Formats: sequence, structure tokens, C-alpha cells
Amino acid sequence: MQFLAPDTVEEALRLLSDRGDLRVLAGGTDVMIQRMTGQLPRSESLLYIGGLADLRGVSRSNGMIRIGALTTHRDLRCDRTIVTHLPSFAEAAATVGGWQTQAVGTIGGNLCNASPAADLAPPILVADATMVVSAADAPMRIPADRFFVDRRRTALPAGQILLEIEVPAPPEDTWESYLKVGRRGAMEVALVGLAARFSMVGNRITTARLAVCSVAPTPRRLRHAEEALTGSTLDEEAAAEAARRATEEVDPIDDQRATATYRRMLVGRLIRKAARLARQSLEIR
Repeated sequence: MQFLAPDTVEEALRLLSDRGDLRVLAGGTDVMIQRMTGQLPRSESLLYIGGLADLRGVSRSNGMIRIGALTTHRDLRCDRTIVTHLPSFAEAAATVGGWQTQAVGTIGGNLCNASPAADLAPPILVADATMVVSAADAPMRIPADRFFVDRRRTALPAGQILLEIEVPAPPEDTWESYLKVGRRGAMEVALVGLAARFSMVGNRITTARLAVCSVAPTPRRLRHAEEALTGSTLDEEAAAEAARRATEEVDPIDDQRATATYRRMLVGRLIRKAARLARQSLEIR
């Protein structure tokens, strides 16, 4: 087993091209646990990219917010641009493990690990984000809703690295949040995680976005539930219909943490809660 630490993105890509046995390591909060528990071979060589400063940080220009793939969960929960314009990202980051995990774990690692319960995945889905990935000639862009292919599998091409996430700045009169249910209040994998975003014109919701994690092999948008809320005032009847549709869209499993039936119930409850909170925040009458 080798541990390689390139100084530049170009060097990292060259090593990935030259070697077929490298596992990319950023914060290591998922990879190292998987190695310790036997989910990944300990003999596998590691390519540590956590020192590539160019891939860390948040910037905003031309109506776009850019988040470097190595931006940590702590960075996300504290960054003023994220907290102001993409609060669901900050809220989701604040639920990932404890402070130690948040200090080293990265948004890129959370997404590329492609866990069905990845907390940052629902926020990037409701934000219509784009994943910017290294490529031979120029960076390639993968829409977030095409990035998650299956459990632990993404559309990231072999030998490439996620560079950053591009997120359009939300319009005025937009509310968003990340709501999570676990078996305890902190340091817990989500039983269900929901990101919701609602944009309003006048007294009506013109755009509704809902995305969930931990209720299917991949994080996913709830498009039928979104349709039930679009054009509404987020009233109880519309929220109840959205909740009903959502329970039909998800595909949860029974495991040691919760039953599929319980997860479906939680999805509906979180949607109704999100609609109530958004209605209050947007002062819809």
C-alpha cells in the first residue's frame, strides 16, 4: 500500500492516469472507516488530495456560487455566502457527524462517496447544481440529478476528480432548508433527510423543489410531490397531497435503523413541516 500526496491537481490527475490502483482520499472520514470495517481493501493505495488548496473555498460571481470540492463541512456551515444564499447547505453540513468530522470531511467526499444517506446530496439537487469534473481537454459538467447512478456509484469518470460544485444563486423570495431525522439529535446517519426550496411570486409558489436521502439507492428529487406544491400557497391541503405523492415516489428499505414503512411516514411528515415553515417565513397569507 502506498500513500501519495500530489502538490497540484495536474499531478494528481497524472498519477491517476499512470496508476489504476489508486483510491482518492480527501478528508478520509468515509474511506478510512470503510477500510477499517473491511468494506474496502487495506492494501489499496491512496491518493491524498486534501492538500490541494485550489479546490477549497466558496466564491460568488455572475450569479453563480462556486464551492470547491475540498470545502469542509465546517467551512460550509460558517461561510457567510453559503449561510445567506444556500442555507440548506449550511444546515446539512452542520448535521454531518461531530465537530471533528466536520473539520476534515469535505463536500466532494460526501457526494463522491455516494451513500444513499449523503446529507449534502439533497441540497445540491434542489439547487439545480452542476458538478464540475476534471477532463482531458477542459472541465466537464454533470448536472447534479445525473451524478448519482446507484448506491456508492456516481457518474464521475474513472481517473478524474470532482473540482467544484456550481450553484445558481437563488431568486428573491426563496426559502430553503434541510430537515433531518435520526435516532438521536447529532452524529447520526439520517433515517430520512429532506431538502426543500420554494420560490414565490405574489402569494403563490412558482417553483417547488424537494429532494430526499436515505429512502432509495440514491438521493433523489420528488418531482410528483413538487408538482402538488407548485402554484399553491403551501396550504395544508397541498402539503398533504405532496406528502401522499412523496410516499409513492420513494423506495426505502427495512434495516437495523428503521423500517421502510416508518421512513415513508417520515418523508410525509418532513414535507408537511417544510411547507409550514416556508409559509411562515415567506409570510404567505
